[in-house]
Amino acid sequence: MLRETLSVMRDLPRLHEITSVLIRYGWGDVVRMLGLARLLERAGKLLHWHTSDEISRLDLPVRIRLAMTELGPTFVKLGQILATRVDVFPPAWIAEFEQLHSNVPPVPFDLLRPILEEKYGRPLEEVFDGLETTPFAAASIAQVHRARLKDGTPVILKVRRPDIVPKVEADLRILDHLARLVEFDMPEMRRYKPIQIVSQLRRSLMNELNLAKEARNLTVFARNFAGDETVRVPKVYWNYCGEMVDVQEELQGIPAGDLAGARAAGMDLELLAARGADAVLKMILVHGHYHADPHPGNVIFLSGNRVGMIDFGMVGRLTEARRAQITDFLGALINKDEQALLNVLTLWAGDAEIDEDKLAYDLTEVIFSYDDLPLREIRIAPLLSDVTAVLRENNLSIPPDLTLLFKALITLEGLGNQLDPEFHMVDHLEPFVLEVMEARYAPAFLLRRIRRGIREIGEVVTGLPRDLARLLRQARRGRLRIDLDLKRLDHFGQQLNDAANRLTVGVLTASLVIGSSIIMTVPQAPFMLGLLGFLLAMANGIWLIYSIWRSGKE
Repeated sequence: MLRETLSVMRDLPRLHEITSVLIRYGWGDVVRMLGLARLLERAGKLLHWHTSDEISRLDLPVRIRLAMTELGPTFVKLGQILATRVDVFPPAWIAEFEQLHSNVPPVPFDLLRPILEEKYGRPLEEVFDGLETTPFAAASIAQVHRARLKDGTPVILKVRRPDIVPKVEADLRILDHLARLVEFDMPEMRRYKPIQIVSQLRRSLMNELNLAKEARNLTVFARNFAGDETVRVPKVYWNYCGEMVDVQEELQGIPAGDLAGARAAGMDLELLAARGADAVLKMILVHGHYHADPHPGNVIFLSGNRVGMIDFGMVGRLTEARRAQITDFLGALINKDEQALLNVLTLWAGDAEIDEDKLAYDLTEVIFSYDDLPLREIRIAPLLSDVTAVLRENNLSIPPDLTLLFKALITLEGLGNQLDPEFHMVDHLEPFVLEVMEARYAPAFLLRRIRRGIREIGEVVTGLPRDLARLLRQARRGRLRIDLDLKRLDHFGQQLNDAANRLTVGVLTASLVIGSSIIMTVPQAPFMLGLLGFLLAMANGIWLIYSIWRSGKE
């Protein structure tokens, strides 16, 4: 508790900035509900509770998007993560979150030069040729500069902003504290899983802040596509990389957003759409390591109708078990099998309470609405949207590691449709799903599963005597303990402690009144002692009334 208090006090200036922005965009009620106003006022921070009429007329999702944009990179990234939670937020909110981008001015290169020269131990002119001090791309976390190695190889330097880490860390501490307040004190918000969302945000931001991790991602993807001539991933120059800088090969081609330029260069857009889709689906279903944001800005068309992919700061990872579940899920959608779909969604729901009859009925309605459509006419984006709408209506959510996956599939289909109006995601999805499903029953795969099962059974059996002996030993010593994790138990205990304190003060106050009255009726008793008792009783009474009033406000 002391550590949390010190952390909040350290971050008070940033907390004041956040609450001021929230109030300005009409979120004052949330500030009051979380107790932030009281905390800041006790610290001597004055809050202005004014919201302009112009802002108050905006829709709620628009106001939260504007507030996130003003609050900077951490909140922009939070919004981008929330944009993947189509299972939690309605379409109007998702549309606003998807507009969140960090449009920030670049850092002057004079501030980056000493950091880079300290890393390399020599002047930059001795490391690179033709280093462009004006960045050709700038975001809230890093900016990108073109250069050439001494052997003439064109490269790009992705350099982290020097002042970004302390601000992001402060924001994450504040968000973590707020998420816990929301989850424990606002029951209606628990279905949004704020603690889980902040945890996901922390992992994503920490990965993006460490540019060496992006370089490792590039290396993994390059290895996975080493034998594929249709896909290119930039080469990483590890001798020049570090936590603050990532140096990689510059893929020279035509950005995927420049369709006119691609046509003018004689490229086959239909073939590029097919190859891009196959590459991402291979990442998801075969490799289990995929580019989570394949939008046109992260795709480059290269000579020979090859697809180049860049910016691997946001990637998704899937375990073998999760890939199997994804395959079953996609197979159920393709085959319009509501029972198989129900089985997968029930598995993903975990311990959540489910009305299986209602969920089954809702899924049947969704499948029925696509029943008359030929398979190749089914669009993945609307189908996933319908399924996630069913999850929202049933107060269910999908695991966080799958939200990025769904977002990647929807983004991929959108890119394919831009390149080829006749692009059908299902045409590319079905062969991969069938291939993965057939591979499950291959002799080598079955043998591996059998061996794993035998090993796990052996570990359980051989460890059973030891576990039983430990259990009995603890029982004999009276040290057998069962831990129960009850939500809000600490809060309840604090309320109980406060009530006991008030009761004690009330009894003490009554005693002082009675004792002082007796003293003042006795002729030889000191009058001042009785008066002092009445004054103490009055002070206690005032404190007691204030305490009860404050607890009602909280």
